[in-house]
Amino acid sequence: AHSESGPSPLRRLGVLLLGARRHHVAPLVQAAAGAPVVLAGRPLDDVALPYVDVDNLGGAQAAVRHLLASGRRRIGTIAGPADMGAAVDRLAGYRLAAREAGMGVNGLVCQGDLGRLSGERAMRALLERRPDVDAVLAASDQMAVGALSALRRAGRRVPDDVAVVGFDDAPVARQVRPRLTTVQRPAEDLGARLARELRACTGGRPAGERAVVLRTKLIIRESA
Repeated sequence: AHSESGPSPLRRLGVLLLGARRHHVAPLVQAAAGAPVVLAGRPLDDVALPYVDVDNLGGAQAAVRHLLASGRRRIGTIAGPADMGAAVDRLAGYRLAAREAGMGVNGLVCQGDLGRLSGERAMRALLERRPDVDAVLAASDQMAVGALSALRRAGRRVPDDVAVVGFDDAPVARQVRPRLTTVQRPAEDLGARLARELRACTGGRPAGERAVVLRTKLIIRESA
């Protein structure tokens, strides 16, 4: 218990909400019992809360433009879960770049859960649907690694036959062969900015005042 005249202990604290999915944000915020909340990633729910995100849409768009510039014309994608803001924006960036280039995407969109096995399954499905596919953008490096396995089993050379691009620039992107071309998220900057925004909120800044979006960078390696 605490005195009504004194500040609530929760008001001295803040909540940093990571990995929230559609329809999950509001109940979690209610559970925070009035503590300031900052979201890591753009919320899909209609909630007026400050958030820090990376430019997932622009990163995916840049990846597809790179593939197009290298001569690829049938570019598929392995999208992430439809209830995650980052996955939604990465798919939107892919579609936007395809539309800009006049590239049809019929049969070229598959979905995974961001994990390696789902990437392998999705790549197999993509090859069955569109055996003429010559590039793929995966919404995570883990799914891209799974795609590499499926292509290897199918006898497709990377990048000669099919180019592969991942997302995140996780350590695995440098460990696999060929090394992954990938969209790099500024992980350290993201963590620092989240901490800064949370400190500002606990200092009394009104919720919903600011949305921060950090730039991504395409890291070109051997896979594309």
